[in-house]
Amino acid sequence: MTVYPPTPTPLAPFIIHNLIIPLLIYTNKSLKHITHKFKLFEIISYTIVTSFLFFLKIIRSFIPSVLNYNSSPESASESDSDYDSYHWIPFLKGYGQSTDVGDIGSFEGDTCIARALYQLLAIHNEIPVSSRKYEVVRSYAEKLMDENLGVSCEPLRQVNATALSGAFVRALRQLEVAVAEGDCGEGDSGLDVVEKTGGGGGGCFGLSRVVRTAGYFGGAAWTRFVKRKTRLGGSAEKLAAELLWLAQKLSACGSGDEAVRQWASASNLASVSLNTQLRLQGSLVKLSVYLFKQSVSMGGKDDDEGTMEELRKIKMKMLMSWIPFLCRSSIGTDAPVLSFNEKAELENVLGELIGSLKHEDEQEKVLSLWLHHFTHCPSSDWPNLHLYYDHWCIISRKLLILDGK
Repeated sequence: MTVYPPTPTPLAPFIIHNLIIPLLIYTNKSLKHITHKFKLFEIISYTIVTSFLFFLKIIRSFIPSVLNYNSSPESASESDSDYDSYHWIPFLKGYGQSTDVGDIGSFEGDTCIARALYQLLAIHNEIPVSSRKYEVVRSYAEKLMDENLGVSCEPLRQVNATALSGAFVRALRQLEVAVAEGDCGEGDSGLDVVEKTGGGGGGCFGLSRVVRTAGYFGGAAWTRFVKRKTRLGGSAEKLAAELLWLAQKLSACGSGDEAVRQWASASNLASVSLNTQLRLQGSLVKLSVYLFKQSVSMGGKDDDEGTMEELRKIKMKMLMSWIPFLCRSSIGTDAPVLSFNEKAELENVLGELIGSLKHEDEQEKVLSLWLHHFTHCPSSDWPNLHLYYDHWCIISRKLLILDGK
């Protein structure tokens, strides 16, 4: 029987993240009074930590070889598994389902044309905008959707609606994760981390800040090489632009209501987006404005009372989730993302949506929320709903007089 050498265990990231970095931090705290008194100790500490940072930068070139090196028989089965995954096509019927977060494998298209469209939309989500194939994939997807609508066949329209809806949900989930993690398209360097964490002693060398920078790089290495974090569909700004495009395509096939429903439920995204980059805020403002306009046309005279009540709740969620964001967000730095007429149009849209809320207490909640954020944000005077606030006060006063009689 052949004896194989033991397989090396990739413990380096684990040791760095859980042993070395805490040891450096503890040592820094213990010797803080010495480094303040003796400049030589401070220089030595700075040299050690700087060397450690350099080690973290070059470790990414060594760890993959450790992780991939495997000469045991078990590696053969793993290689076979990798070979199978290389030929795995997630859209063809009969292939296994993927378990990655937001994976497109959960789509249950029962026709070739449906799976083809969903594959195009998923690839469009995955590849970066800088790729020369990005516009090629988008043009393929648009051509396929336009041809489906051109036939005037309800099953084909439903194919568009289902595929677009799934792509919108997937991109929205990715956007929420990207915004929460601060992935707006530009990675933070070690120097940026030091600037963000601020001072904290250590004189001109700032040992505390350097140690925090070391923690940053250690965490990045741990995430990249051990946890193998699921790759998302690009930066948050790219995802916001993609969501706007998907919402427009959903409206074109008569299913814009689905995009409004999903956006109305994204209250967590609305709250964390206030801490993002100004350019991303501008993209989210454009998307919110478009979906607010779509929400006005939701429903019709032929809808039953139950449907109208559901739509009213969606509009209420939409207003409560995104009015604070509109009041406090940036609408452009170098150039405004909305023109004067577009801003005035949205104010009318918001007023119409508030007026569609039949219950007086619901209108009060929305207008009180607007008043709070509008008055507490000195940098913005939009959206200005004072006319609708005055109108609500007049109506409430009349109702009180009528109740008194």
